[in-house]
Amino acid sequence: MDVLTPRTLDEALRLKADAADAWPIQGGTDVMVELNFDRARPPAILNLSEVAELRGWARENGSLRLGAGLTYTECRRELGELLPALAEAARTVGSPQIQNRGTVGGNLGTASPAGDSLPPLLVEEAEVELASAAGSRTLALEEFLVGPKRNALAAGELIVSIRIRPSGARQTFMKVGPRNAMVIAVASLALAVDRERGEIRAAYGSAGPVARLVRAPLDEADGFPDRVAEAASPIDDVRGSAAYRRHALRVLTARALERCAA
Repeated sequence: MDVLTPRTLDEALRLKADAADAWPIQGGTDVMVELNFDRARPPAILNLSEVAELRGWARENGSLRLGAGLTYTECRRELGELLPALAEAARTVGSPQIQNRGTVGGNLGTASPAGDSLPPLLVEEAEVELASAAGSRTLALEEFLVGPKRNALAAGELIVSIRIRPSGARQTFMKVGPRNAMVIAVASLALAVDRERGEIRAAYGSAGPVARLVRAPLDEADGFPDRVAEAASPIDDVRGSAAYRRHALRVLTARALERCAA
């Protein structure tokens, strides 16, 4: 297996164009599991850890640009005021070591229904910037997530950044698991009460083939927990039953509404 290590984004895109089957890796918290358990053996690994253009975050004309290489630790430490739900979700991801290495772009690339960063990004109506040697394009996160561990990346494309215009809405993130730390969510929820726009937005994880966004007017808050649970399409698996996941979403939504109203 070849390991390709570009130093710039342009070089990374050229290498990806020449080796479309190369797997991108930044923190490696998902990719290395696949390799170590011999679940996959790609012909090449595209190591993006030296590409400075993918790191960190910045303000741009009233919006935020989160680099694909932004770590959960950076989200937790630096974005608590701007993106509270994302910062809360980052605190729940694995161990401190995983938070130091894992990246938001990697979470999007894996596109797991249980990805902890996905619900907070959905309630803030995030867009995903994709680039290839031929050019760049931007997709709404809802369009980018197309199925369980499937995304809308085309051959030769890389995730470059996530773009968000912070709503300033009261928001929070919660998840349920068999223990309090280092756990894949049985069900997760981000919720925002946006008084400026007069709506509630909630996004659930681990309760359908992809994380999904649910909206309602503010005056329909009383029925919103049921609306979220009904919008989900959970399955029975080793971590929980479909019925339990629907119940958990009702409870999480009600608690999140109380927290955001406090």
